[in-house]
Amino acid sequence: MMDKTQLESEIAAIPYFYHRIELPHGITTPGWAPLDPKAYLIPEDLSGQHVLDVGAWDGFWSFEAMKRGAASVMAIDDFSDTVGGTIDADRSQAWRTFDLCRSALGYDEKVCRRREMSVYDIGESYEALIDYADCIFCFGVLYHLRHPLLALEKLRKVCRGTLHIETAVLDNCQSMYGDFSYDSRQCVAEFYPGAEYGLNPSNWHVGTLRYWMALVTAAGFKDVSGWLLTDQPTGISECRGFLQASV
Repeated sequence: MMDKTQLESEIAAIPYFYHRIELPHGITTPGWAPLDPKAYLIPEDLSGQHVLDVGAWDGFWSFEAMKRGAASVMAIDDFSDTVGGTIDADRSQAWRTFDLCRSALGYDEKVCRRREMSVYDIGESYEALIDYADCIFCFGVLYHLRHPLLALEKLRKVCRGTLHIETAVLDNCQSMYGDFSYDSRQCVAEFYPGAEYGLNPSNWHVGTLRYWMALVTAAGFKDVSGWLLTDQPTGISECRGFLQASV
């Protein structure tokens, strides 16, 4: 295990962390997400489960799954989120932050694995190394996808347990195309061909919570439930929804 000085030095050398991850020696990475991990309602006990973490980035939820007893974790990311073009060079470092945190936490690379791949490639080849997952995390991903229903169908093929989703929603948020807003009774989505949503060209479209639940159902999942992060968001960063489903 790295000593405190070495760990602090390696963290300081990395320009950007997305996740706020607690590491040994009382050190926490300088990220900002997730805003409220308890709101995700992830089971405290994941003993024996094989977890797939889609869009893992720095690995907060991959490591959280390990802490909760997961038998194995497969973290995947294709590093397509440009975060509004502010950190493109840093994203090119790919798994640097994940590998640093995994090493600091002492997780075996054979148990806590990671692979650079698109969600669309799940189930397409042996090299994907994803035959099934008891539990799937898909956090901060759907609104970055050009084809979210296809992605959900891919996840359904390998899921044999539960699906957990966090995503941007339109509920009670001002439309990017005007001063009106949507509510949870509407099953609608907006498409963003440019950088209309969050000044980020990798944000493709956002729907209401009801819309996302409909897509999850259409992909073949059952017992779909959803809830909002907050009933009265003060900005798009708080316009977030959570979904859970099973097979």
